[in-house]
Amino acid sequence: MTERLRRLVVDLAAKSKNWALTPNGEATIRAEAPPGWEVAVVRAPTSSDGDGPPGASREALALITEAEAYFGFGITADLLGGARRLRWVHSAAAGVGNVLKSGVADRDDIQLTNSAGIHAIPMAEFVIAGVLHFMRGLDVAIEQQRRSEWSKAFFVADDSPLRELGDSRVLIVGTGGIGQATATRLACFGATCIGVRRRPELGAPPGFSAVVGPDELEDELPKAHVLVLAAPYTAETAQLMPRDRLERLPRGAIVVNVARGALMDEDAVADLLEEGWLRGAVLDVFTEEPLPATSRLWGLRSSLVVPHVSPVSPGRFWPRQLDLFLDNWRRYSDGQPLRNLVDKHAGY
Repeated sequence: MTERLRRLVVDLAAKSKNWALTPNGEATIRAEAPPGWEVAVVRAPTSSDGDGPPGASREALALITEAEAYFGFGITADLLGGARRLRWVHSAAAGVGNVLKSGVADRDDIQLTNSAGIHAIPMAEFVIAGVLHFMRGLDVAIEQQRRSEWSKAFFVADDSPLRELGDSRVLIVGTGGIGQATATRLACFGATCIGVRRRPELGAPPGFSAVVGPDELEDELPKAHVLVLAAPYTAETAQLMPRDRLERLPRGAIVVNVARGALMDEDAVADLLEEGWLRGAVLDVFTEEPLPATSRLWGLRSSLVVPHVSPVSPGRFWPRQLDLFLDNWRRYSDGQPLRNLVDKHAGY
């Protein structure tokens, strides 16, 4: 009697070309399959936006019934409902906020892993680029260039907000892969990086001068020249930065959000930018995406609005993604501990 093959369903035909699995990537997955596995690839388009699509394609629903493992952009409730044999889900996304709403958090028999860390380098570079955009007055330079205006007034004024990274204290909320990559790079410029992590007793990762717990966040805000949000979206981090906390930042501070829009009050950010309290806001994520055309953030010189593309790194994403996934596939097949195992109760 022929032994049943273990099935991996690969559901990565993203509508966005940057995130769609390449033919070479598919060939690599098939070639690296551990003994006893078959690979079923979904051809129907799916979404890579945010934490994944709201629902699955008919093709994916048909293939998931016999799947033991699933590799997609998160997993949806309809897929989970039809997955009789599923024991492992690997998400090609880092965030799992919406994924956990599928019901997978209630399934102790299913292991969930994510892709946290593989976006760390491009996102850290994005953070630094955005901070320098405002620290060096490039927003003003761009505006003057559009008017064909040659003026040094803003840059040489007695109250000019220009500053150097080496003279800056950066508060980074989230000390995971993105936070660490950001801190190590900023530290090379001489910045002092303070991290906020859920378990400060674990110590300061590379790049951080010190770490504090969430209960010390408000004490750190008045000392921060730059605030970077790089924490996962969980029940504890939702609306982490409401108006009253943003107002604790010193005048001239820069805020950066590469986490999720729900972590920060966007209306409060717009107000503080209009008032001149905040020097600038570097925003890659928003509560509603696409950002509505009515948002005040579009029209503010001191707001750098980017359409959730900070992780984009053509040519580097899939090699990093597949290195992680294939290593985990081998570990899973051998019964070994998985990398990037999500604590489904903590939310990351």
